[in-house]
Amino acid sequence: MSIAYLGLGSNLGDRRENLSQTVTALSKKMRVLRSSSIYETAAWGYLEQPAFLNLVIKVETDLTPLRLLNFLKKTETELGRVANFRYGPRLIDIDILFFNQLIRNTRRLQIPHPRIQDRAFVLTPLNEIAADLVHPVLGKTIAELLEQSEDKSEVRLCK
Repeated sequence: MSIAYLGLGSNLGDRRENLSQTVTALSKKMRVLRSSSIYETAAWGYLEQPAFLNLVIKVETDLTPLRLLNFLKKTETELGRVANFRYGPRLIDIDILFFNQLIRNTRRLQIPHPRIQDRAFVLTPLNEIAADLVHPVLGKTIAELLEQSEDKSEVRLCK
């Protein structure tokens, strides 16, 4: 069994329900060990769109990294995600942040996610559930990455 951290985000429709349905769908193929709180953040990349709700989950899976990616993309589609432009609005987005301590850099799959350290909307919920997790490439904990991140955008706890 492997441990993965997944980032989930939604900024269309009932964002909270989208996240809930996604966690439920994912639990059919993996065991959710921990879930962060839900955070609201302004859009990143393309700014002319609604705010996002984000969370991070820690899962245990027997899927390989590539099979996990395929399952996540299939799940996004089944939940109603429609192809859009890069950083555009989306019903649900699921990213593999970490997979064990694996380092993989292919055209299709990059683990750890290449922009974790640049995104407060990922670091904040990840820090809540895995502050001491060490980034296998950067050699720093999530808490250190959050403290040193240049992304100072507001990440609000969603009540």
